Amino acid sequence: MALYEHVFIARPDLTTQQVETLTKEFSDIIESNGGKVAGSEYWGLRTMAYPIKKSKKAHYVMLNLDTPHAALAECERQEGLSEDIMRFMTIKVDELKAEPSVMMRPSSDRPDRRRDHGDRPARTEKGDA
Repeated sequence: MALYEHVFIARPDLTTQQVETLTKEFSDIIESNGGKVAGSEYWGLRTMAYPIKKSKKAHYVMLNLDTPHAALAECERQEGLSEDIMRFMTIKVDELKAEPSVMMRPSSDRPDRRRDHGDRPARTEKGDA
């Protein structure tokens, strides 16, 4: 069996309880086809980078999976048929991490998004050269 990180985003008009129900349904699909859900994280109702189907927000959920490909394919097929799921993405990983994902860590623990420009010279005003 292979290890995967699977993220899906659900419509923003769903309640948290409905999103949990969807997560349970997809977990049951994986388990009934011989796979195992090693963990799940609900990332909450978040603003998306760009609108999808005129929605600017969505519920994000990540599942850590130890499953055969056939079980994952069935789960993705069901997500594609569901009107509540806007997008999903699966990434094959070498190992499942035990600690919380970056999205669940406090903002003080997250890596800084700004790039370190190293030994670049300081920026000067226009006309200075």
